[in-house]
Amino acid sequence: MDKQIEIISKMTPQAKLKAAMNLYWSARELKASWLRHLHPDWSQQQVDKTVKDIFLHARS
Repeated sequence: MDKQIEIISKMTPQAKLKAAMNLYWSARELKASWLRHLHPDWSQQQVDKTVKDIFLHARS
């Protein structure tokens, strides 16, 4: 964990933002994959809408 903190502290703000955005979009894709696994009968549109709703209403 200390190594991660060291690496992140040396990143530029732009690099941190890019890393955060990559994590966000990766999380959305993982959620979509899981939903497709759970609901193979769902259309891509239904998967996309559900992912959007999940992330829109996420709480920290």
